[in-house]
Amino acid sequence: MNANPQFTNELIHETSPYLLQHAHNPVNWKPWSETIFSLAAQTNKPILLSIGYAACHWCHVMERESFESEQVANYMNEHFINVKVDREERPDVDHIYMDALQAMTGSGGWPLNIFLLPNGKPFYGGTYFPPIAMQNRASWMDVLKGVHDAFENNYEKLEAQANNLTGHLLKSNIKITSEASSSDNALPTKEELEIIATRILQNADITWGGFGNAPKFPQTFALQMLLRHFHITQNKASLYQVVLSLDKMIQGGIYDHIGGGFSRYSTDAMWQAPHFEKMLYDNALLLSVLSEAYQITGHAHYKVVIQQTILFLEQELSNKQGVFYAALDADSEGVEGKFYTWTYEELKAIIPANEFENFCNYYQIKQEGNWEHTNILWTQESFMDSESPAFKSIKNTLFEIRSKKIRPALDHKIILSWNCLMVVALCKAAAALSDKTLVDKAVQAMQWIEKNMFNAKENYFYHVNTNGKNSTCAFLDDYATLIQAYIYLQEITGDTRYLYEAQKWTNYVLENFIDEESVFFYFTPVYQTDIIVRKKENYDGAQPSGNALMSFNLYYLGIMFDQPNWCAQSQKMLGAMHKMILQYPASFSIWAQTLALHALGFTELVSIGSKAKNAIFEAQAPFLPFKMLLFTPTEDPNLILSVGKNSIDNQYFVCKNGICSAPFLNINDYLTSINQLNY
Repeated sequence: MNANPQFTNELIHETSPYLLQHAHNPVNWKPWSETIFSLAAQTNKPILLSIGYAACHWCHVMERESFESEQVANYMNEHFINVKVDREERPDVDHIYMDALQAMTGSGGWPLNIFLLPNGKPFYGGTYFPPIAMQNRASWMDVLKGVHDAFENNYEKLEAQANNLTGHLLKSNIKITSEASSSDNALPTKEELEIIATRILQNADITWGGFGNAPKFPQTFALQMLLRHFHITQNKASLYQVVLSLDKMIQGGIYDHIGGGFSRYSTDAMWQAPHFEKMLYDNALLLSVLSEAYQITGHAHYKVVIQQTILFLEQELSNKQGVFYAALDADSEGVEGKFYTWTYEELKAIIPANEFENFCNYYQIKQEGNWEHTNILWTQESFMDSESPAFKSIKNTLFEIRSKKIRPALDHKIILSWNCLMVVALCKAAAALSDKTLVDKAVQAMQWIEKNMFNAKENYFYHVNTNGKNSTCAFLDDYATLIQAYIYLQEITGDTRYLYEAQKWTNYVLENFIDEESVFFYFTPVYQTDIIVRKKENYDGAQPSGNALMSFNLYYLGIMFDQPNWCAQSQKMLGAMHKMILQYPASFSIWAQTLALHALGFTELVSIGSKAKNAIFEAQAPFLPFKMLLFTPTEDPNLILSVGKNSIDNQYFVCKNGICSAPFLNINDYLTSINQLNY
């Protein structure tokens, strides 16, 4: 984006990189606040709400084409109250108006441009609009003029449409709750896990991995569910699809073979050409599933990719104090993927002649380019072949040369939920690799979050921290992932303080987010007032549903602290989702994992004693997705797993359904017994 110092609007006072990108547009952009509604009412203008994010390619295109045009800006300024929102900073606002757009048009995406009455109710919208009408898509100026004319001359019709759309948003909440009231409380069964796995596999691409056709997203939650199905049944079809999917992603262009880390998704079925933006949450979720796959298979390339991805995050997205920024842009120099792609001539000038042909053959390099006249590095051969000394030397050279290019823009927001997903990923990677340094990184990240994103005076967390400034109260997803991160931190460290933090914030969520029927949780807290609807989200999309995570958290902590009402709340939520999980498991795979837990129950691994922590890595090295682990120095009467198991000899217990095994004195015998667990 070309900042024009001639123009400065109110966004100049914001911290969001996305909003700051628009701070020098001639459009009089305003940030989201309650004052925009009173201003719209006073001036009798509709609100134009434009939502995007810093790494959004088409957001940048529309800015260049329309929002930097003085002619367009003059019209917008005269007839609209123009509001810019960073969807990652205000996901609550994005959820409301994206749902409205999908109700209007049947589709959505970003940039999201939606028109509101002065009271905030939506009446018309779309995504990207070109400067000139094309391909059945109106031009932006045509849209602006049409909306202005309708607002001036057909206000009653717009008001009726806005009321209908807002009613739809409210009904979607009622629908979620009505499913709960009509659900039964029958416990999930092992047989239902077969149904779930079968239906996930029905959409599997058995040639290129993943699910469905292009565009292809990693769908890590579905892969994790298949790993759990394999763990229970030893069904090789489930493991095959996970391994195929991960291997094809790692071989593909969606993985950065030079610098590590994964792009957001692939635009084709073969994982060759990614949408080049790199998001923290995608990499955290892929680290988690790679760690689990490594525990099961022991495949060496998973370990390498885990290590390379963590190194990428530390080099490219770390604030160097323990936590991570949000994303890297897809574009550089105004061109998507330019930073990551290479011409044939570039590579020929860099790579030693005796290795050039081998390198080109391995990475599918073509003189005419393998993607839009340039080349994306990707392969259809074994990933470990690229770890040869010769290839590693070439990749190091390419990395150094690439580092001198103009870099993609960095979105330096620190988002609570995304960083908590990363804490979980570091804990899982530490367990899979038995790596103490990764434990330290997870602990350091949580320490930074607690120190810098917590409002001690008002007792709540913030959703985002940018340049040291906190903004926006935390949402359900933030607290749900925070609680999950505390749970995993306890298991990998043996520090029970984390369990008490998890308990504390679960109580907070129950007090501030629960709906009126005491079934699900709203996305926003009860004290937030600047939105027209409090949404309830239950779909596992690119990130896990906060409600799905809370169902897991309540079940886990209900057992750990002997709070049956929390277990019952988890079951109530699961019962409400039961039919949806069975019908559409790929879309509700975090829910499905909790359903599996309820069907099989937790297996509790316990050791209380001065040396208990020393065996944490050994106990966590196997893939044990249905375990609770408490290896801690002293007995705690508040933690039911520890009661009566205090041992100066560091005995090990396996407990299930309130019944414990005879104590094991030898960790190897203990691990053998765990691996022989029969589901």
